Formats: sequence, structure tokens, C-alpha cells
Amino acid sequence: MRVRTAALIIIDMQKGMADPAAGTRNNPEAEQNIAALLGAWRAAGGTVVHVRHISRTVGSLFWPGQAGVEFQERFAPLPDACVMEKNVPDAFINTGLERWLRVRGIGELFIVGVSTNNSVEASARTAGNLGFATHVVADACFAFAKVDYAGVPRTAEDVHAMALSNLDGEYAAVVRTGDVLDAFEKAA
Repeated sequence: MRVRTAALIIIDMQKGMADPAAGTRNNPEAEQNIAALLGAWRAAGGTVVHVRHISRTVGSLFWPGQAGVEFQERFAPLPDACVMEKNVPDAFINTGLERWLRVRGIGELFIVGVSTNNSVEASARTAGNLGFATHVVADACFAFAKVDYAGVPRTAEDVHAMALSNLDGEYAAVVRTGDVLDAFEKAA
């Protein structure tokens, strides 16, 4: 990893994701791991991109003007940080993210946030398809329980694991926080 050409992409760490209405989730340590990665990136002067979902659905936790749209305090962007706002799960669609990264010579992405099977997976697929060296940090993401297409209830851990399986080796490398921090420390 080269610190100057790697970016940390934090997806949808907004207050609405902590609302009980969002559902039952897995990985209660995700926020701690995201905070550790964010701290390392900031300490090294690395590139951090904060992605925020702005819903087009009236009444959504992420509808403009709702408290749920705001970043969780510990993930609030610094004044000079890049903030991309999206209206669909994929952080690359209609946001200018790809161009912003390419202009800065960023070729390696570390994606964290929520939810693993939605915005994280959609964004990682596009990043991989665009040729970025893409990493999804498994223990710095989380998912919510969901009923599958056949009507079978799936736990949040099952949903999370399947999303990571969909990505690993095809669109991204699935990694863990400790390994990323070790590599980051060696590179910084």
C-alpha cells in the first residue's frame, strides 16, 4: 500500500444507521474499526472520502432535513475533507467520485461503512470494474437482517457474509482492519 495513492472511502455512516428503525444488524465493532482506520488515515495525511446518502423517498431516515442524514459525530468530515452525496446505493453513480479520485492519482480504495450488501457492495463492484485496486474491510462494515427472495429470513451475519462472498476475488479483496492498519503503518 502506498499512502499517497490510497483512499479510505467511508460509506453512509450517518445517524439514521444507528436508529433502531434501521433494523437488526451484525458486527457491533464496526464503528470502532472504522474510527481506527479513519484515525490512521488522518494521522498520515491520507485521502478520506465521506459518502452520504440523501434519499429521494419522502419519510426515509435519510430524507433531506432529517436528523438521520447527518454524519455520526465521530465520522464527521473535517472542513477540508471530500464529501460525496449520493441518491442511489452506488457511490460512483452521479457523484463525480471517479473523476475526483483519478485527478488526485488515487488508484487504491479501502471501503468501509454500511450496509455491506447494499451501498458497500454496489460501490465496491463499480470500483473494481473501473480498475481501482479495491479492498472491502469486512470488520469495518455491517449489514441488517433481511428476508431473501424465497421468503426465508436471513440474519444480518448471513447477509454480510454473502455480500462479502460476492465481492471477494472478483471485484475486491476482502480484508480485516488489523491487516490494513499494519500495512498502513509500514507504508506511512
